Amino acid sequence: MIGTRRVYNEPAWILHHRPYRDSSQLLDILSRDHGRLALVAKGSRRAKSRLRGILRPFLPLQMSWVIRSDLGTLVGAEMHGNPLGLTGDTLISGFYVSELILKLTHRHDPQPEIFELYSRTIERLVGSDNVAPALRQFEIALLRILGYALNLDHDTETHDPLDPGKRYEYRVEVGPVAIRDSARAGPMIFTGAELSDIKNERFIDRGVVKNATDLLKQVIAYHLEGKPLQSRKVLKEMLAGTGQEARRND
Repeated sequence: MIGTRRVYNEPAWILHHRPYRDSSQLLDILSRDHGRLALVAKGSRRAKSRLRGILRPFLPLQMSWVIRSDLGTLVGAEMHGNPLGLTGDTLISGFYVSELILKLTHRHDPQPEIFELYSRTIERLVGSDNVAPALRQFEIALLRILGYALNLDHDTETHDPLDPGKRYEYRVEVGPVAIRDSARAGPMIFTGAELSDIKNERFIDRGVVKNATDLLKQVIAYHLEGKPLQSRKVLKEMLAGTGQEARRND
């Protein structure tokens, strides 16, 4: 049971918003000290509302609210920095980052480290012509914070350090396991050297980015438990439509 709380001038980001009743909005926000919350912004869609134009994603905000149950009520919001200009694939990537947080975190679970990670990632996306490194670093860090850290150090069966020349199957539930069949292939089979490159985030190299993308896509899908990611689908379609699918930024 959530008791009545009043919060003032809390740094926050809007992850998602949608119309509510005739003139209001429902907001999913990520706050620094109170975690992810759902708020109703009463009358915010009215033409004369002082909140009109402020309540949107990728705008650093200070927000105030009252909460008595799972759904709180917004009582104030103001800009807490300059709007961040995300366009094209950086915009869709920003929505992807927001969607992952929405689907992998719980409400009312304060995790300032996630707030700082989100803020850093959105700022890195601004003006980027290659979003993949920022996205892969975000995914790796988010999994670690949530307790799902990748094992990129040792064979989970023998506990031996990864051998750069050996091939391993990465099993989401446990981590890398050495394989003996030299002909075996698949999206979750990597050499020890490739897993080490992912661990060290050598994302300047396109091959490392591709391997990290293959690995993280499977790991994240496992933890999403079948929940689809709409932003990933949109990004794929957009890249395919502009001939950039090979960049593998999803």
